[in-house]
Amino acid sequence: MADYFRIGRMYFVLLALFAVVRFAQGAMGVAYEKAHHVFSIFILTVLASVFYAAFCRRWRAFGLKQAVTLGALFGFVAQVVIFLATVISYALGIDTFFNHMTALNQTEPVGFARALGIRAPGLVIFPIINAIAAAIGWALGGLLPEAAEVRLAPAATVPATRTVA
Repeated sequence: MADYFRIGRMYFVLLALFAVVRFAQGAMGVAYEKAHHVFSIFILTVLASVFYAAFCRRWRAFGLKQAVTLGALFGFVAQVVIFLATVISYALGIDTFFNHMTALNQTEPVGFARALGIRAPGLVIFPIINAIAAAIGWALGGLLPEAAEVRLAPAATVPATRTVA
């Protein structure tokens, strides 16, 4: 499992960045309807699951099970971040994109307990969605070139100029 966390370091940094910016957007009063799609944790995580699975298949020799596990891990960690950001939003009494009624699929604001009840199934559903995305990425990974084929051509050399004495 530690290897999955090591491999996913870049994703986890991006996840933290997206969560902080998303939290700040709502806290600063940005209208949810105008910016909810910006810094989307869902889109980040699904795309990371697809790309990581594809690249890990080709260049780290991941099998389908390893790729799906990595995708599920990404989905679970992302959902934990969303869950915790929702808890923090309510605990601090701040309106953010994590406790907005639309983000919770509601037509009016809901209380803390109801919000957590709405978020809880995501801890199971989101990893499944990302595992499926990773399986798709793993399948597409076969289209990538072998690692030995991914060599950049050396920089063009400039012929030395001769000086005439």
